[in-house]
Amino acid sequence: MTTATAPAVDLVQAEQAIKLGLVNARQAAAEFLAKHGDRDACGFGWVDVYHVRSNSKLGKLLISLGFSKSYSGTLRYWDPSKSYTQSITAKEVAAQVLADALTQLGLTAYAGSRMD
Repeated sequence: MTTATAPAVDLVQAEQAIKLGLVNARQAAAEFLAKHGDRDACGFGWVDVYHVRSNSKLGKLLISLGFSKSYSGTLRYWDPSKSYTQSITAKEVAAQVLADALTQLGLTAYAGSRMD
């Protein structure tokens, strides 16, 4: 059995891209709420990054930017929207923006959500 590993990435570029992804995620949630309002089911959103060990240089960078180890073995960023809304759709929009930014770095990242 083989296990996938995270690609080699330039840590300085990765930090800049992740920070920009976080800003864009917050902005996407704010734009969604401005357009649609806060009228949706209550829920949560997050992003999981797979195949990155928490004690690697990339893992330590992710943790320093707000990711934490999850029970599923991923590094998880909880609520990238950082908004006070409970709208699950706004949370999902923000999570997808961040997941896309991480995927562009070559990481395996997925947005996740659940209703409250």
